[in-house]
Amino acid sequence: MLYFFDDLCTVNEIQSLSQRLEVARMLGKGATYNQIEAETGASTATISRVKRCLNYGNDGYKMALERLGR
Repeated sequence: MLYFFDDLCTVNEIQSLSQRLEVARMLGKGATYNQIEAETGASTATISRVKRCLNYGNDGYKMALERLGR
């Protein structure tokens, strides 16, 4: 799977994906926007976008985090 993402995405895109997964993980644990921003460097816009996906999306973040937790 790593080679797939390495071929598909730029380094910056992989870093953005990683950051968004971490934001989703922290939101799931009840972290505040300020805590998430300080720890990840994510903008409040990114945090809001991830939160909207967690609340109204298709559970993609949930599925990815569950698989990474195995």
